[in-house]
Amino acid sequence: MPAAVLPSVLSGMRRQLSAEGRLEALSSLAAGADQLFADIALANGVPVTAVIPGMDYEAHLGDAETRAAYRRLLGSCATRVDLPVEDTHEEAYYAAGRWIVDHSDRLVAVWDGRPARGPGGTGDVVAYARRTGVPMTVLWQPGVGRD
Repeated sequence: MPAAVLPSVLSGMRRQLSAEGRLEALSSLAAGADQLFADIALANGVPVTAVIPGMDYEAHLGDAETRAAYRRLLGSCATRVDLPVEDTHEEAYYAAGRWIVDHSDRLVAVWDGRPARGPGGTGDVVAYARRTGVPMTVLWQPGVGRD
């Protein structure tokens, strides 16, 4: 996520997670927006459900700092959902995104409006949410491209 979008993304997440009523956040706890969303949810007292793609997920999360943040967040989650193993990592990511959409009243997507870089990316999950009629809030700074 480009640094230029971070302030608007953070304020949008805070706004979404401070709404009145009973809230629950669903996240795969991936590096970037997923971990930010879970952190903000927990800071606001919103329980988080970790949706773990069916693969050797932690090993593919990136550097040691990202994996440590994943383990910290996972330990703070109210619920953990481990999805069935998929044939490819892309299919596992997409299955997790669909599960989140299918179990959400609203999707909060950090998305620049461009197609997914690979199968199962944010663009694919947003398209799935649109096809299934799940309301969505897209957070991004207009005019800023992704890295």
